[in-house]
This record gives sequence, structure tokens and C-alpha cells, in this order.
Amino acid sequence: MVDLTTIILTLNEELNIKECIESVQGISKRIVVIDSNSTDQTIAIAKSMGADIYTRPFINHSDQFQFGLSETNITTKWIMRLDADERLTEKSAAELEKVCNENENTNVNGVVVRFEVNFLGKKLRHGGIYPFRKLIVFKRGLGQIEKRNMDEHIYLTEGKSVMLKNDSIHNDYKDLSTYIDKHNKYATKEMKDYFIQDELKHADQKLNPTARFKRFIKYKVYYKLPMGFRAYLYYVHRYYIKLGFLDGKEGKIFAFLQAYWYRFLVDAKIYEMKKNKRGKK
Repeated sequence: MVDLTTIILTLNEELNIKECIESVQGISKRIVVIDSNSTDQTIAIAKSMGADIYTRPFINHSDQFQFGLSETNITTKWIMRLDADERLTEKSAAELEKVCNENENTNVNGVVVRFEVNFLGKKLRHGGIYPFRKLIVFKRGLGQIEKRNMDEHIYLTEGKSVMLKNDSIHNDYKDLSTYIDKHNKYATKEMKDYFIQDELKHADQKLNPTARFKRFIKYKVYYKLPMGFRAYLYYVHRYYIKLGFLDGKEGKIFAFLQAYWYRFLVDAKIYEMKKNKRGKK
């Protein structure tokens, strides 16, 4: 076991929460669930599995996780953020346990976890999304989370990170209606961040080089292209250049929804907001 607290953010995750908690029970001394007023059995399931439950209204993921860091009396050496639709495998859990225990007193203060995305029941291995990497494990007091509405990253305040070799799982799917509803909400958050990016960009320098480069491309290249055309290029990049078509029908649906549903929807909401602002002048 690791001297580790796992923080899980939830909202109506009764289909996911059991397997999520099970995947980390063997290595976590404590599991904390920050719930956003679920109306299903999420809280009951999590409580029955020994998790500490905190309930509060949802503002954004960053705010919820920061609440978990500062208001739930964490005393362990390590902290992990895990979404309810994510889970460790036996191999990645064992590797994480080994890495954390070996680095309790080194300058390795963070761990980057690799995820494979499962969509419509299929593991996606192309389209530039595999492996999906993010820093989700860090030593208490040495990691912070960006204050953003969307696409928030955890970053280290000092030291370095290492990446696991074994994959964990991200089940990006309940059903398509849920997927579309979730990304509609995400699009609104991205639109809000677009209009306050100048206020947020100073924090970009704290990110690791890969995350910092992606953020630069997004705001300094992608958003400089014409609306509509940039969503088209995003689809071409994912589906053709990054070989998303090799993932079959699931790969096509995923790339299409990411580009022409999500990315174009973000653009449309940005356009709507600009138009509304002009109308008020």
C-alpha cells in the first residue's frame, strides 16, 4: 500500500464509481469522494466501499478538486486525482505503488499516468489520443491545480515527475446522449476560458513542456484560424493524419463528434457571446 489519498469527483456516477474505487483500494490508505449532489446511488455505493464523502455544489472541476486538497484533512504523503470514469489496472496500480514507495524521499514529486480511451466499447489506439497522459499523482504540498473552467492541469511547484509504463483505463462512454450532454457543458466552460485567457496565461508557464506547447497551439494557432475551418482541420488531423480511421466506425464517430460536435460547438458559443456583446453596445 502507498501513503496515498485518492480524490474522486462525482456526479451521478453509479455506473462507474464501484469499479473506480475497487481499482485503487489496494494501494490507497484513504479514498475521498467529492460529490456534486448526485441524485442516483453514487453516494450510497461509495460510502458502502469505505470512502469519505463530501457534498458540495459544482462550480468546475478545478474548484472541486481544490476543495478536496484544502478542506478534507489530507495527511498522506501522496495525493491522486481520479475521475469516476477512470480506473487503474492491476499492472498500473502495482507500478504506481512501486514508484511512490521508492520515491518517498527523492525529488520525484509527481507521477504521470497513461490512459487508453475506451469509446463505444472499443479501445481507441489511433487519432493522436493514445496514450492519453496526465499528471494526477503528486506529493502533498508540492502540486497545484490550475484555476480554469476547463482543461485544467495539475502542475508541480518543485521537483520532477516520472511516467508510468503500464496503461490505465478511461471509459469515455455511458451512452451517446450522456456524451453529448457532457460535452455541451464542457463547450460552455471552454467558451468562458476563451474570453479570460489573458488573465489565465501567466499560469501556463508552470505546466510541463508538453502541456505548455499544446496550450500555445490552441490559443496562438488554432483560435487564429477561421471558425468552422479550424474544426475541419481538427477532424482531418485526428482522423486522417493521426490515423483515426484505423479504429473503425468507433474511431470515425469519436473523431467526428470531437471535431464537428465539440470543437465546432465551442466556436459557435464563442460567436454567440461575441454577437451578444456587440448587441449590448
